[in-house]
Amino acid sequence: MSILQVRDLTVTFPGDIQAVRGVSYEVSRGEVLGIVGESGSGKSVTSLAIMGLLPRDAVVSGSVKLHDRELIGVDEDELVKVRGKSISMIFQDPLSAFTPVYTIGDQIAEAVRIHQKMAKDKAAKRAVELLDLVGIPHPDVRAKSFPHEFSGGMRQRAMIAMAIANDPDLLICDEPTTALDVTIQAQVLEVLKTAQRETGAGIVMITHDLGVIAGMADRVLVMYAGRPVEQGPVDELYYRPRMPYTMGLLASIPRIDGEEGPLVPIEGNPPSPAALPPGCPFAPRCPMRIDSCDEEEPPLTPIGGGRHVACIRSREIEHKGLTGADVFPVPVIPPSDVVRVPREQRPTVLELDGLVRHYPLMKGAVFKRRVGTVHAVDGISFDIAEGETLALVGESGCGKTTTLQQIMRLEPPQGGRVVVLGKDSAHLDRAARKSLRGDLQIVFQDPMAALDPRMPVGDIIAEPLRAHGHKDVAARVAELLSLVGLAPEHAERYPQRFSGGQRQRIGIARALALDPKLLVLDEPVSALDVSIQAGVINLLEKLKNTLGLSYLFVAHDLAVVRHLADRVAVMYLGKIAEIGAVANVYDRPAHPYTQALLSAIPLPDPEMERTRKRILLEGDLPSPADPPSGCRFRTRCPKFARLSEAERRRCVDEEPSVVRLASAADHGAACHYAEEIEVITASGDQEEK
Repeated sequence: MSILQVRDLTVTFPGDIQAVRGVSYEVSRGEVLGIVGESGSGKSVTSLAIMGLLPRDAVVSGSVKLHDRELIGVDEDELVKVRGKSISMIFQDPLSAFTPVYTIGDQIAEAVRIHQKMAKDKAAKRAVELLDLVGIPHPDVRAKSFPHEFSGGMRQRAMIAMAIANDPDLLICDEPTTALDVTIQAQVLEVLKTAQRETGAGIVMITHDLGVIAGMADRVLVMYAGRPVEQGPVDELYYRPRMPYTMGLLASIPRIDGEEGPLVPIEGNPPSPAALPPGCPFAPRCPMRIDSCDEEEPPLTPIGGGRHVACIRSREIEHKGLTGADVFPVPVIPPSDVVRVPREQRPTVLELDGLVRHYPLMKGAVFKRRVGTVHAVDGISFDIAEGETLALVGESGCGKTTTLQQIMRLEPPQGGRVVVLGKDSAHLDRAARKSLRGDLQIVFQDPMAALDPRMPVGDIIAEPLRAHGHKDVAARVAELLSLVGLAPEHAERYPQRFSGGQRQRIGIARALALDPKLLVLDEPVSALDVSIQAGVINLLEKLKNTLGLSYLFVAHDLAVVRHLADRVAVMYLGKIAEIGAVANVYDRPAHPYTQALLSAIPLPDPEMERTRKRILLEGDLPSPADPPSGCRFRTRCPKFARLSEAERRRCVDEEPSVVRLASAADHGAACHYAEEIEVITASGDQEEK
């Protein structure tokens, strides 16, 4: 029996902008429906319309029935009785969803008392029970904490506790893991599964992460330009997609178990809801487009087996057994001449030796005093050879960004050495520092924040050229725009007229203006949809090979790292936990932290996701102001619990250093009891080597 029935749901905003155009689906008890699509496809607007949370000027039509009760057109007082009781929502940003001036426990208790006749003390007790259910440590104490005192993962778990407080029949999860580290994401997904088992609720999971959907969903709905374009059981849709858009999405995903080679990008950008093309809205980006595609928008048509597809060529796709790699053109990236020389014979472009960066922890508003030290970076060492990409990975707060800042400053470090292109930053004068900055450039995470909205992109790219006295600036700007796949005439446009992927290409063009030898990439694709992300990753790989660049690549997406990097350094709480060639670290991780990171990454493969074994870490990252003694990872280490008392004592008292492993020359781990284990396997079995 269906809990939720959505029929022909349409949402129109002022200006006749149809953000949602005829969405229909059902959700049964205990079922998980995944809704996927690029930004702007209408996923979140659909969920807000169901909850009755859209602005007053939004016009909603169609039908939304919860247990056969119509919700469209119901007044606000009636909706309040439904929201939180029969249907609950888990929002993307829990910090903005909680009220900052009330404790977590009070807010959960309030959600209980609104719908249940319960005394304050009993509601408070229920709040503690719910926090315990979702895995919050010391729930009786943490219930008295305010939202800002929780980490991101704990806030999201508290939001889930509030959502299930009244045993709802339906949970709507709007990007519940987007802003979380992969280890915390794995914990939150386990909590969601626990919540579903406890309540028996149906779940609508809205996300752009096709790996999460593969492991969670029973059925999948793919949206594009405000309407469904494909729908069906998760296995059928992932293994046998029938809509070119779905095929492109699945083919564009970098995978930690995937083969090397260019990704499959979907060229172009989603259309604006205010200016949809005639016929099929995906036609301008579709390699299988024919004249008939422009005549009429295809309806969502049943094709058997619970499948529905909105494409006039779906039968042809099925008959020929086409895949995303068959339909979408795969770019050819020329190989690099630099890497033909063995790594040890190439010049070193960046060397860090024992880099230290501590910050004073101050207290007091007027008379400040030092009360401690934040150990942001605590003695890390690595090097990058010419033509090489080193990825720096780890959870938020591990010291990745601080490391980048120390490198980019080109100033004497607090401790250790930073050597850029053979020049020690401690011995640079002002003129030498300015000269070296031309060889060391950075591409930022947020392309919109990195570009001045008041300047046309031609001036933005020309700025470093003029600062360094280059001549014929206009010709160089046109050359750079062409190099990153944009038209030279785009130089007159302003950043806000470009899509996210195009803005990132502009940022890359600016970074390349002075012909640098080393590029620092600070999460360059994390803010992009996966379809756009693939094109930027291919561009970075092409530029590295054709221009002989070296990259220091900071990322939290280990699948992207596997595709782009040659070597990887895993950081934990200001230290390097494991370092080595990507193939060695990914295929045979030796540090328990690396093993947990890799096992937590969802794969866009339903069968593998169902059979994989996760290594879940308990708790959150300790404070860098008070790191544990000895091994900093021991407080969360799954192996620590299995050690003998004498072995544990060594972990508590003795800090491990990176030691090279016998199996590979370029592979080291900072663990007293390092063991190489396969964690990315089809069966999910972990095999000790």
